[in-house]
Amino acid sequence: MVHEQGGTADHAAGSEVALVAPLQGTVVLLPFAPGDSLAAGAIVVVLESMKMEHVVRTPVTGTLQHLGVALGGLVAVGDPLAVVEAGEAVDGLAVAIEEVDLDHVRADLAELFVRRGLLTDAGRPDMVERRHAKGRRTARENIDDLCDPESVTEYGGFAIAAQRRRRSVEELIERTPADGLIGGTARINGDRFDDEHARCAVVSYDYTVLAGTQGQQNHRKKDRLFELVERLRLPLVLFAEGGGGRPGDTDYAVITGLDTQAFALFAKLSGLVPLVGIASGWCFAGNAALLGCCDVIIATVGTSIGMGGPAMIEGGGLGAYRPEEVGPLEIQVPNGVVDLVAADDAEAVELARQYLSYFQGPVDEWDCADQRLLRSAIPEERMRAYDIRALIGILADTGSVLELRSGFGAGMVTALARIEGRPVGIVANDPTYLGGAIDADGADKAARFFQLCDAHDLPIVSLCDTPGFMVGPDAERTGQVRHVSRMFVTGASLTVPFCTIVLRKGYGLGAQAMAGGSFRAPLFLVAWPSGELGGMGLEGAVRLGFRRELEAVEDPVEREALFASMVALAYEHGKALNVATAYEIDDVIDPAESRRRIIEALRAVPPPVPRTGKKRSCVDTW
Repeated sequence: MVHEQGGTADHAAGSEVALVAPLQGTVVLLPFAPGDSLAAGAIVVVLESMKMEHVVRTPVTGTLQHLGVALGGLVAVGDPLAVVEAGEAVDGLAVAIEEVDLDHVRADLAELFVRRGLLTDAGRPDMVERRHAKGRRTARENIDDLCDPESVTEYGGFAIAAQRRRRSVEELIERTPADGLIGGTARINGDRFDDEHARCAVVSYDYTVLAGTQGQQNHRKKDRLFELVERLRLPLVLFAEGGGGRPGDTDYAVITGLDTQAFALFAKLSGLVPLVGIASGWCFAGNAALLGCCDVIIATVGTSIGMGGPAMIEGGGLGAYRPEEVGPLEIQVPNGVVDLVAADDAEAVELARQYLSYFQGPVDEWDCADQRLLRSAIPEERMRAYDIRALIGILADTGSVLELRSGFGAGMVTALARIEGRPVGIVANDPTYLGGAIDADGADKAARFFQLCDAHDLPIVSLCDTPGFMVGPDAERTGQVRHVSRMFVTGASLTVPFCTIVLRKGYGLGAQAMAGGSFRAPLFLVAWPSGELGGMGLEGAVRLGFRRELEAVEDPVEREALFASMVALAYEHGKALNVATAYEIDDVIDPAESRRRIIEALRAVPPPVPRTGKKRSCVDTW
């Protein structure tokens, strides 16, 4: 390939062409002597200025007639450097530059390629084989699966462990690539959302490097990435497998390491951007602390999560335990730490991708079940339990429901879903557990879900079927008074659209909590024809309010018949259609109309004002 530099003058054969200094500098190279033949484009003089070399070429083919400078000489702009006698005529100042081999790899570039290769899985085949033998994927395989192809821009890939006093640089390059932490910006779900909504960040510990521990350099990398996430408001996915702090780094002066910024910087992101944590394998100490700050925690079967690993536990004199005994899913799911359980790494990545999609915006393509099925979703027998999850599946777009914390707070269902493609949060009472009564765990679960939806601008649909808050001495031992009140203080602070549908029971303070604190708080509060409402449950109200009359009837059969008749009268008084006559609810609707009612209400709400900061200081980790 020949490149030409055009000029403005023609030089006839035998004419003299003067070369002058284009800048001030020192002559450092004179490759030709007077009398030498020159090809067009040949370097005649090399000048050095400010530690940079600048070449002066001849614009013509010819003979070097005269040099006006010597090696080491200083020249100013415009000083004469040399005279060239032109050979055969040249059209303009056509300067032929040597052909460039586009496939040529220089030594410095070759070195880069070798180092890059050591970072890839292909450069570490033994490690990959060991990882696969355990049924696990590598950190880079997980990232490649999560993110859109070719979209990851890695930060700090060439960092190595700060252990140069203990090991050779060559060993560190080979054994500690990226210092055990891979991270950067990327896109997720780019096939469904535009670049603005698909952009994200990903950070993954690499368990094959020093057990995924937190070293000096990877802490610095986290600091850099977390600051970028805050600046750019990028959703973040964290793969948290690893053993916590690393005591073996030697290349810096540190005593406690408690001035590390990563935890504060990461926690500061809560409420600003969606934070997704994935735990697979062992996740202890500092790694678990970062995981616990996430909005949602996804864990694979066999994972163990703990604020201290076996070594720390034994060091504290608390006994010797295997990693799988510290915090297995048998503990961390029922206690509410883990939101979603995945069979393996691949499913964990798929769940992360699905979770993020709700915060990336609406989708155009959707389908739903025949909404007339909702008319039979509630049994006509008012005391009969039913499957609330099946009901939600009919109400929401087909296949769009993702339930969170299903193993915790069994009486409350919290799920992300879509209605006509719009992402929403759904909270619902489950009548198969305590009859739908709200206990401490259920209240915590709902209140935290309210915060999550509000922080990230998701409308909330509340499906109410509760006899109220759980009562009794056992309930009070759980701190019920404080826990259930979280639903009130959180509900009162919501800024997103909040819609409540009373499916059947809507009694007492529990029903008010499911409505954000009051039946006047939601964007709308409607009931299905099966709805029944009151200050407290019908049976309890009759037994409490008419105790004297019931006790006056000595015959047990007659007393029960009187009780049943009173309950029937109370039901007629509290059924949804009668309550609507007093305008204590907005409407009674055909269950099949529920989706339309929700969508039209959301359409009536102006779009959220774009924001640069947080609405909430954080999303409660619990």
